[in-house]
Amino acid sequence: MRPFDDLRRSAPLRGLLVTVLLLSAWLALGPPPASAEPRITRVDVYSEAMGRWVSNDVISPASGAPAPTFYLLTGIGGGSDGISWFNNTRVRDFFADKHVNVVMPIGGQYSMYTDWAADDPVLGRNKWQTYLTQELPAAIDSRFSTTGSKAIGGVSMAGSAVLDLAAQVPGFYRAVGSYSGCAQTSGVLGQAMVRSMVELRGGGNAANMWGSPGDPAWARHDPMLSAERLRGTTLFVSTGNGMPGPVDNHDPLLAVPQTIGGSVVEMVTHVCAGAFESRLRQLGIPATFAYLPQGTHSWGLFETELRDSWPVIGSAIGA
Repeated sequence: MRPFDDLRRSAPLRGLLVTVLLLSAWLALGPPPASAEPRITRVDVYSEAMGRWVSNDVISPASGAPAPTFYLLTGIGGGSDGISWFNNTRVRDFFADKHVNVVMPIGGQYSMYTDWAADDPVLGRNKWQTYLTQELPAAIDSRFSTTGSKAIGGVSMAGSAVLDLAAQVPGFYRAVGSYSGCAQTSGVLGQAMVRSMVELRGGGNAANMWGSPGDPAWARHDPMLSAERLRGTTLFVSTGNGMPGPVDNHDPLLAVPQTIGGSVVEMVTHVCAGAFESRLRQLGIPATFAYLPQGTHSWGLFETELRDSWPVIGSAIGA
């Protein structure tokens, strides 16, 4: 009789042999790899310029290998009101398989994400350009594995601000994504829009930001006028047209008020995008413009714009 004939006749012993063999293989090869889920981290960074801590939600690749960084700014409430990319979109799912660090600051409400000339009695001290282009990148580069390649994107109020930030520090960002924002921030129309956000919505005083209406700072922070400083930066600008549609994905209980207000705002950003495209074309500055055939000022639209922009922005930063 051959040595294993008794084992073939005994089911319990045969099962034991299989278990031993599988265990031996597992010990030899090691456990199966864990699923490649991205890491989500809350990072608090102290801003010397503003004298306070700023929280940031960060999505980083599970591999831990060096990756480019995409700074993603929220709109008028700055995320402090709980309304943000992190809370209102599937941004975590979208970037789960992408090799990029996504940094989403919380704060900056009604600030235009710029350095204010003076402290404001209501909105306090705002030095967001310093924070976003100096303090935060230094903290992210020291905490995470980065390649040094950076891009920035923003929606609504931040859709204007990201263009200004890139123009103020040329070459700092390789790519910019402006979603449903307006490039014009000076002149009668531009100042009216900015003041509506800073003063009517935020209760602050825009004179503490860029001075009185005639102050040259308004023109210096107008991407329409400083567009030449964006040359060499990959630009993606998008907007809806104010017509409601499935892309909005409104809450049925709030669809009417969301549609009415959002339609007006998005029609304005649609006009702004067309004017900015004409300006860049005059200067011979290449850019990608996307005009969606529907969409009010909604998170459903914003998320669609972000997804549409990624092939352009990701390619520019090597993500």
